[in-house]
Amino acid sequence: METALSAERLEVMQHIGKDLNVLMSEYLKPIEENWQPSDFLPDFSDENFVSEVKLLQESCRDLPYDYIAVLIGDTITEEALPTYESWLMDVIGVDQVDNPSGWSQWVRAWTAEENRHGDLLNKYLYLSGRVNMRAMEVSTQFLIADGFDIGTDRDPYRNFIYTSFQELATNVSHRRTATLAKKFGNPHLSKICGVIASDEMRHAKAYKAFVSRILAVDPSELIIALEDMMRKKIVMPAHFMRETGVKMGVTFSHFSDAAQRLGVYTTQDYIEILDSLLVEWEIGAVRDINEKAEKARDYLMALPARLLRIADRTRVPELQYEFSWIN
Repeated sequence: METALSAERLEVMQHIGKDLNVLMSEYLKPIEENWQPSDFLPDFSDENFVSEVKLLQESCRDLPYDYIAVLIGDTITEEALPTYESWLMDVIGVDQVDNPSGWSQWVRAWTAEENRHGDLLNKYLYLSGRVNMRAMEVSTQFLIADGFDIGTDRDPYRNFIYTSFQELATNVSHRRTATLAKKFGNPHLSKICGVIASDEMRHAKAYKAFVSRILAVDPSELIIALEDMMRKKIVMPAHFMRETGVKMGVTFSHFSDAAQRLGVYTTQDYIEILDSLLVEWEIGAVRDINEKAEKARDYLMALPARLLRIADRTRVPELQYEFSWIN
């Protein structure tokens, strides 16, 4: 990014991060009080461990193929957390060397909460007996090794727009897998997906609040950044997902198709998330912005209706892909 723009971004980040401790206490939970993966899993030291695992496996036996595929894809996405943390640590205003108690503290604490999601889902899938764990682990390693480019550069505005959108998307996805698990007769798995969805919503509220604070002090630049992100489209963090012998990103498109077929995360959801953010940030009512930002705002306000027209013509492939992950 240009030096002048970087200096402006840094100043805004310092301004909105002045009361970061308050924000952290509002949007993150004390570690000792937080749930941990072991709270939801059979205890290996318990004499009933084997019978509990058998019950868990029975409850997973009839889960549909697409559902298992989506759950595995969600798990791999959550487990690629090292990529997301290292990306956010490089954002302008996040400085773990000279200011470790500033924004870098937020990134570490957010990562710590998110880390529980992949841990819990991974162990659950391992115990379920439905998953080829080695194939899944290979996909996870590929995803971390391949990294990602989400089109945000080091710009905090674009990164906070992205995380606002993305946390809402993962909330929808985990919430729907929770609802479906209940429908398929697995209340235990429903509870697991539900607690993860709850975390994602809390995190979404935090990132949306960061964007609101930026809007209050630098509306033109924020709206221009938002337009840029929406023109590029918000890509999912696991968009490079692959399996052994499969090109980068191909597995992700099949995972995405399965999620659409199940109704776990659809094009409609993408549009509704965009619409909800435009309403929450009151983009249509923002005044005192420059000409470029006005044009960007007009584009953004017309975008949901335009995307809906395109979505109406989009068909989800019915062909079921055979994932290497599933036994």
